[in-house]
Amino acid sequence: MSSKPANKTSKEIVLVGLGVSPGIIIGPAYIRERGTIDISEHTINVEDIVQEQTRLTTAVDRARRQMSRLRRKARNMPATAADELGFLVNAYEQMLRDSRLIRGAANRIKNGQMNAEAAVQAEISDIAAAFAAMDDAYIANRIDDIREVGRRLILNLTRTPVKPFAAVPPGSIIITDELTPADTAQMNPERIIGVAAELGGAEGHTAIMLRALGMPGVLGVTSMLRYVSHGDTLLIDGTVGRIVINPDAATLKTATHQQDEYRKQADRLVCMRDLPATTRDGTEVELWANVELPIEMTMARESGAVGVGLLRTEFLFMNRDTVPSEDEQYDQLREIVKAANGPVTIRTVDVGGDKSSEALHKNMDAKATSALGLRGIRLSLLQPKILETQLCAILRAACHGEVRILLPMVTSVWEVHRARGHLKKSIAKLKRRKVALPHKIPPMGCMIEVPAAALAADALAQVSDFFAIGSNDLTMYTLAIDRGNEYVANLFDPLHPAVLRLIQFSAESARRMGIPVSICGEMAGDPRYTALLLGLGFRELSMSAPSIPRVKQRIRDMDLIAASRRAGLIMDQVDSGRIATLLDDFNGPA
Repeated sequence: MSSKPANKTSKEIVLVGLGVSPGIIIGPAYIRERGTIDISEHTINVEDIVQEQTRLTTAVDRARRQMSRLRRKARNMPATAADELGFLVNAYEQMLRDSRLIRGAANRIKNGQMNAEAAVQAEISDIAAAFAAMDDAYIANRIDDIREVGRRLILNLTRTPVKPFAAVPPGSIIITDELTPADTAQMNPERIIGVAAELGGAEGHTAIMLRALGMPGVLGVTSMLRYVSHGDTLLIDGTVGRIVINPDAATLKTATHQQDEYRKQADRLVCMRDLPATTRDGTEVELWANVELPIEMTMARESGAVGVGLLRTEFLFMNRDTVPSEDEQYDQLREIVKAANGPVTIRTVDVGGDKSSEALHKNMDAKATSALGLRGIRLSLLQPKILETQLCAILRAACHGEVRILLPMVTSVWEVHRARGHLKKSIAKLKRRKVALPHKIPPMGCMIEVPAAALAADALAQVSDFFAIGSNDLTMYTLAIDRGNEYVANLFDPLHPAVLRLIQFSAESARRMGIPVSICGEMAGDPRYTALLLGLGFRELSMSAPSIPRVKQRIRDMDLIAASRRAGLIMDQVDSGRIATLLDDFNGPA
């Protein structure tokens, strides 16, 4: 993130972060620094070990009571925020019952003769270090959860008071170093109109709750507290991630106009929810939601998604050292299927690369779990009992609604054949146990996310019931570019001719075999690419729920015949710059 260097004066200063919750607001800054808690580490006597473990147990019990109060708080929140907070409370309560954090801290007190505060802090540091090399938003959010539980324990152990939000003057904008979901739950939107924090990301729990509360927010604003003073007038644009400190008259006038336009656009997008995604010349398009966590289902429904085009099941396997049982997986999947407006495409677990699972990667070194190692379907086929357990859970969940099974990181036909063999074994297991099966066995499809799968799409289409093209990984593997590597991230280009040709070939292979094909990477959720994707023949787009209204609006403003012609012209090009120009020219002014 960047900023204009300046001293704390009345002169206008612009800071840039991540816009995580849309909206434009103007108000006074209220600075609330969480700060660090000073912890002294000291060696305790052997005779004091039991007393120190009792202090830890007392802090855990107090944290559980705090979780109960948060659960009650959720009852008065909007549905999505309540679901998000409820999910978090469940996760926090699980960590407070039996987790590596609690067990590790207790062991450090006993074996290392450490005081309880230092034991908790040391265990958090070790857990964070174990995940430090994993450049993945999902994992990063799980680390944040562990840190938050640990921080709560340390606050309880040190008897450090938590500053309430009740004293914040009405109309204030909270400025802080870090904002947790629990902090967000304590905010009254009628009193606090927006937030900005130095830490945080767009996919974290805090961001989701801010969006659910309709509270504009910007996170990840580096060194913001160096520039903002208590009472400064702030302009927060949560759509583009911009903060203006002490805006001048011209900036305020522009912002007021933008506020009016944003409110009008927001009203139009709300009206989009119940309208069909149909082009001006009558072609219907299905807009699906990508879902990473169960709490996102409310947002998916409210956005107007016709189903779930990609349900990532990694959440079932993370932050634990044992594989979830069939019943555990079934219980979670059943609720998701029941909550959906339409079909749910459940992807079998895809760990490896930048997502590691202690439960699935036991006794494996870093080479096995690398991006080019045992990930996706490769790992599942290597552990057939785990795969069949998951397939049994999916089959049982399919009794409660329409379900599709999606295989990740497929590269060859034999992987699909083997997966189908395990599906048959799973069906047989359930029959022997006299467990109910769905009237129709769910179709099984492939993720097309590596060049090998795209180039073999005509063969894969013969053994698959549907395709889902993952444009993010397909772009990464085709161009050999890691988006998380700052040295090459600027070269990541989904409009590269090689990427577009692989997408086109995959889509055409699916259509020739008469199987459905969707695209579920970031291209699907960006209105800039909508005309190109529809012009290439896609009629199913899957994206994050907040993206659906804007993509739907673009579809309803579009003439498909014209889009198809422009897509044909684009596919004749050999330069990505020329492709971008042709696409942006067709889209018109932003």
